[in-house]
Amino acid sequence: MIYPITFSIPQVKILDNLDIKKEKILSNIIPNNNYSYNFHKEEDYYNEYKISMFAITRKKAGWDCLRHYEILANGCIPLFLNIENCPKNILSLFPKNIILETNKFYYSISNKNITDLTREEITQYNKYKNLLFEYTRNNLTTISISKYILNKNNLDKCNNILFLSGNTNPDYLRCLTLHGFKSLFKNKCHDYPKIRHLYKNENIDYQNLYGRGMTYTNLLDQSYHDDIKNLTIEIDIKQKKYDLIIYGSLHRGLPFYDLVNKTYSKNEIILLCGEDTHICDLSKFKNHNIFLREYDKFIT
Repeated sequence: MIYPITFSIPQVKILDNLDIKKEKILSNIIPNNNYSYNFHKEEDYYNEYKISMFAITRKKAGWDCLRHYEILANGCIPLFLNIENCPKNILSLFPKNIILETNKFYYSISNKNITDLTREEITQYNKYKNLLFEYTRNNLTTISISKYILNKNNLDKCNNILFLSGNTNPDYLRCLTLHGFKSLFKNKCHDYPKIRHLYKNENIDYQNLYGRGMTYTNLLDQSYHDDIKNLTIEIDIKQKKYDLIIYGSLHRGLPFYDLVNKTYSKNEIILLCGEDTHICDLSKFKNHNIFLREYDKFIT
């Protein structure tokens, strides 16, 4: 079975409240304009969204983009260009219908200065802002996406998870989803190999990571990883000590796949794919539950 999935955002990155004064209608951050993205600190990047009513976002290589969630998490509304062309099964967990409304609202006030907005316009904006903020907190966190995966597979009573990666370089879908499972299960979700940039107090130059490491790195307590479990991975798989096996990317390596496929049933194996485009043959994985980020031809 193939299911849609989206990026998500750690709860800790979402504002505690929305009581921040807006200073402009539209943020100065422009996608594909490197000069406007000249932020070296996450705090400065987030603050630009916090003081803006709207911020432009758009399809990149894929429709889903971490920027959408960063905007929402900071109490700003995405001005999502051409979202009306987004296929049904892509960004299916994202509040596309609300964004279609807020896009129209933006264009109705775009020729004004923020000081010229009427009380009615400010009230309407705040209604939209609050609605999207609550939707984000309830549906778009890393924990929400992890629960969505478990629910789709009737695995709500799962206690021990092995999260396998063939490549430890940043992969937004893998990293954010793993963060959600770690937040839920702590060290009962074992990541192998360890995705070091997710953990606090690692010797990593975050500025050299994709997106300068903003939003998705340096989040997890070291106690959430048990190095001893690394020594018995194969034995533990053979003895089914884990209730569920998750592969962070079906394209970026599938360690122990033959052993896992032999030992576990199809409902106990989940494959994630966060790639922007799909030219791959998924038929060889037809017996597994697959969560795809940018794929509109879903099997139901």
